[in-house]
This record gives sequence, C-alpha cells and structure tokens, in this order.
Amino acid sequence: MNAQVKEMSKLALLTAADLKEIDSEIAKYPEEQRQSAVMAALRIVQDSNQGSLNQDLMDAVAEYLRMPPIAVYEVATFYSMYEHKPVGKHKVCVCTNISCMLRGSDGIVSHLKQRLGISFGEVTEDGKFSLKEVECLGACCGAPMFQIGKQYYENLTPAKVDEILDNLD
Repeated sequence: MNAQVKEMSKLALLTAADLKEIDSEIAKYPEEQRQSAVMAALRIVQDSNQGSLNQDLMDAVAEYLRMPPIAVYEVATFYSMYEHKPVGKHKVCVCTNISCMLRGSDGIVSHLKQRLGISFGEVTEDGKFSLKEVECLGACCGAPMFQIGKQYYENLTPAKVDEILDNLD
C-alpha cells in the first residue's frame, strides 16, 4: 500500500460532520494559517470518537490541516484536555490545585475513588465513569469543584457529588 492511499484511508476516519465543524473553525483564520484550528479540530474529532484520540485520528487531523503529524502530536500530548486512551461516558475532571485543595478536594477525591471504585486514569467496569486529576479549571472561588463534560460543579461536598452522579444517565 503506498503512502498516499494510506493517508486517504486515515482521512476516511473523519466524518462529514467532523469535517463541516472543522471547516467552520478553519474559516476563522487566514487560509495560510489553517493549522491554527488544530486544537479545535482535535476536540471535534475526540468528541466524535468516544472521548479519545489515537494516532490514526491525529494523523487524519494533520493531513486535513496540512500539518506535519508531529506538530499535531505535540499539541495533543501537551494539553491535558486530549485523551489517548478510552474514557468513560462521563469523564469526571477533578481540580486538585491549591484553591481546591485548601477547600477540601482531597476529601472529594477520596469519596469519588471509593464511590466509583477507580483511581485517576481509570474507567469503571461499566464504562460509565472515568476519573481525571486536573491542575486547574479556573473556578477557584467555587472550590472544591469538578467538571463533567462541559458542566462545572462547584462547592462540592460528598453528598453533592453523590447527587450529581446519581442524576447522570
């Protein structure tokens, strides 16, 4: 199989909906700077692939944005919002930075680990939850907090955590 056919097969990993959304992001930049849409493109592709990226998906993004694959890998491995192994349907991102720590994130983490039966970087057996430690989510005044999907949950207590988890589908 020649390299061109191999690259074309990787582009096939991107859905029409992915490409439409990526094109919308590319349109925000001058044509010669289409690679500026790399972070958005990675998020779009990750979201449409059960929340994680693999090398073939990153290669497809690189090809579509006309970038060297290594440049895409650098972005995807630098930022913690990109996942490189499967995650749960609900990825619980718990802030453990100083503000959250001072306001009790250690207790929230302990409660989550016990409740879900997993540690950071793991997925529950049913695939419903994964747990991720994050450095800061920028909601210090509402510490301790976590993020699930695009939703922030602040001023957490173990009871509030249970209520939130119980109400997720």
